[in-house]
Amino acid sequence: MPAPGENLKVNGSRLWDTLMEMAKIGPGIAGGNNRQTVTDEDSEGRHLFQDWCTAAGCTMGVDTMGNMFARREGTDPDALPVYVGSHLDTQPTGGKYDGVLGVLSGLEVIRTMNDLDIKTRHPIVVTNWTNEEGTRFAPAMLASGVFAGIHTQDWAYEREDAKGKKFGDELARIGWKGDEPVGERKMHAFFELHIEQGPILEAENKQIGVVTHGQGLSWTEITITGKDAHTGSTPMPMRKNAGLAMARVLEKVEEIALSHAPHAVGAAGHIDVYPNSRNVIPGKVVFTVDFRSPDLSVIKDMETRLKTEAQAIVDAMGMTIDFKKVGGFDPVTFDETCVTAVRNAAERLGYSHMDLISGAGHDACWINRMYPTAMVMCPCVDGLSHNEAEEISQEWAAAGTDVLFHAVVETAEIVS
Repeated sequence: MPAPGENLKVNGSRLWDTLMEMAKIGPGIAGGNNRQTVTDEDSEGRHLFQDWCTAAGCTMGVDTMGNMFARREGTDPDALPVYVGSHLDTQPTGGKYDGVLGVLSGLEVIRTMNDLDIKTRHPIVVTNWTNEEGTRFAPAMLASGVFAGIHTQDWAYEREDAKGKKFGDELARIGWKGDEPVGERKMHAFFELHIEQGPILEAENKQIGVVTHGQGLSWTEITITGKDAHTGSTPMPMRKNAGLAMARVLEKVEEIALSHAPHAVGAAGHIDVYPNSRNVIPGKVVFTVDFRSPDLSVIKDMETRLKTEAQAIVDAMGMTIDFKKVGGFDPVTFDETCVTAVRNAAERLGYSHMDLISGAGHDACWINRMYPTAMVMCPCVDGLSHNEAEEISQEWAAAGTDVLFHAVVETAEIVS
């Protein structure tokens, strides 16, 4: 199929201005954003995105999960569209680029095609997936998961936030519950541009990450029950300190992950200690162990070893332990043809690049189960993300979008 010439690039300044304009909606307290899913701020951002898409000549569709689809027509009415996009929602203390770059770079692809009067056989659709972050309503990648048949819509609608508000009710309240049945759209291919959210590209001085795989994930919630007791008057040999047991288990988590270096990782990010008083020995702890690897057999091994070794630790300390699998997904291998389109685009444009495994979950991971999918990544400063200090350069954003533009337009087949 014909490819765009290496001299064709997006308007990096316009893309940057668009990113900065969106960042004005739901500003954080430290320079980032708080535009959580299905809030008033999310609705405002959606309206701005819709206005920009309409101005670019696109038609907008919205499904019953609030996913937005801005379509630029192709020359063949029977050709399946090439989709591109990510998400506009943010963490409570999120950055200006996580997800947002992937949506607005798709818009910039459309704008550049308009500028250059490029026509493609396949339509191109820019997508904003609802609730990728999963912070307010767990789990992450909720709406793309419903689209891909991972979750049912009824189950998704019943997800509750910390205040007991339901996702479906809040989606309707902000006016973005569409009429289009979720999951009925068919795709020729899907591409997602994202900041790396890790330090590898910057450390290797590479402009582009060609994402070949996505790590699988396993979340195991562990409850250890010991005995509350006074910290001053309980002799050391008579204590059943659940906090100490957790510490020993977490040392095993580190050891298990390191045994599968360099690609496996493990930690506990969510920890609750009870009764959480200065002068009471913890009688119960609840924590979630997060294991990740691009190899499913490694994940299974880490899960098995965690249960065996944690059980042994707690048994020796005279306490009880309970394991509950609370989340996870299998590793992802992205489509070889789409990945090649990304790699060829980077080479054609002269950008330094390397193959990369995504350490985070993305909407593309669910869509890859249904349709050919690939991801492009650009560096972020110090690998920092999910933080208001998250930062990228205008040049990085433009380079990533240039590669996205070439891969998408080539896949959509230029009509001469």
